[in-house]
Amino acid sequence: MAIYEMRTYDVIVGKMAELTELYKTEGWPALERHPPRLVGYFTGDVGAMHQLIHIWKFDDDVDRRAFWSGVFGDEQFMAFARKIRPLLSAQNNKLMLAAPWGPHP
Repeated sequence: MAIYEMRTYDVIVGKMAELTELYKTEGWPALERHPPRLVGYFTGDVGAMHQLIHIWKFDDDVDRRAFWSGVFGDEQFMAFARKIRPLLSAQNNKLMLAAPWGPHP
């Protein structure tokens, strides 16, 4: 059964442009080298300002753990991660299962 992971990063006020530029130039190029698991990236708007939200889809927990192990073992990604951490005030991860009705990505 597929597992969806939603990661929400609270960005320090005034730092979203810097975070966005780092993702475009360093983060995404590093992530693209790994298996495609991303459903999408989103930025907060009304009521959720200063947030970067990304949703990932994995085949199962083994797939999820293998993916993140590869990403966190990638020095290019980790160099990027060291740059964005000071721009974040919090991170929240949720693991979700698809409901047994309706469309699924």
